[in-house]
Amino acid sequence: MKAIVIDEFVSNLAHLKVKETPLPQPQGSRNVSIQITHAAVTHVDMLYAQGLHQNNRRHVQPPFILGTEYAGIVTASPPASAFPPGTRVFGGGLGSFAEHICVDEVGIRKVPDPWSNAEACAVGSSGAVSWGALMEVARLKRGETVCVLGASGGLGVMAVQIAKGVGARVVAVVGGREKEEVVRGVGADEVVDYRVEGWEDRVRGFGEGGEGVDVVYDGIGAVESSLKCLRYRGRVVIVGFAARGGKMENVRANRILLKSAMVHGYRFGEDGRHDPQRTQDVWNGFMKLVEAGTIKPVIYKEEYRGLEAVPRALDSLKTHKAWGRAILRINEEEKEATQKAKL
Repeated sequence: MKAIVIDEFVSNLAHLKVKETPLPQPQGSRNVSIQITHAAVTHVDMLYAQGLHQNNRRHVQPPFILGTEYAGIVTASPPASAFPPGTRVFGGGLGSFAEHICVDEVGIRKVPDPWSNAEACAVGSSGAVSWGALMEVARLKRGETVCVLGASGGLGVMAVQIAKGVGARVVAVVGGREKEEVVRGVGADEVVDYRVEGWEDRVRGFGEGGEGVDVVYDGIGAVESSLKCLRYRGRVVIVGFAARGGKMENVRANRILLKSAMVHGYRFGEDGRHDPQRTQDVWNGFMKLVEAGTIKPVIYKEEYRGLEAVPRALDSLKTHKAWGRAILRINEEEKEATQKAKL
């Protein structure tokens, strides 16, 4: 099969190439084989390719197939599986920039009937990550004000919708008019441009009495800015470092003390390794919002067809052009047409 194989880390994303590699084989009794129709392009992929992610120090070392989120059609599964051949599924797991993947069925879910495979891929695990961060960690409540940093990204658009779905007021922080339109389209009450000097003061002003917001959802790695936006005894939940290029921020601890703030990191994947039931509960909470029609997939406007488009799609992330999820389309027409014919 064809795939983006990382034999060694690259310094230039344009050097990523499509290669032939053997089909993945089942490694356990619950493994499901999937033909990939779509793959999401994320900041994690960009860092993995360059060896700049913290997981590259131990868990993700060459050789490996790039890509972490996908949607597709089950081609083979165990007899007792909840995902018989022909089922449309989406999930997360290393190796999605390929024509096929083989994963434990615990890591996949059926594509909701109203969604296309592309839409399910655009949501991916971002919805569950954002639900866990806001509801399980920050304990966001109806009537509170939450600031979402990186609000136009794949995680951010989910966080905005989840916060609105539970009755919170949302202040979205983005860069540019087009991204402002995107976040307003998914429910943001207020929008602040981080490129304007003093943007943290503007965010703080939207909190009750102008004293700061109750919660900051930090998907970009800007903890000191988060603390500036926060009210006294507010909560910050950190879910990523998309804006840091693999470099971690140094935070002055006195800033946390002066605000009596709670700063909580949330690693969705690590939570699953330590407590699978907690991750299942998070997914269940998020999927209730999906079933209620609260969640709208957001797909970036540019088309990326075939694995050859991976470098171009990653460049759209690196240059901050993309919003929502950039989606790679792999065998889209063939497999979705086949699925519709079966229905």
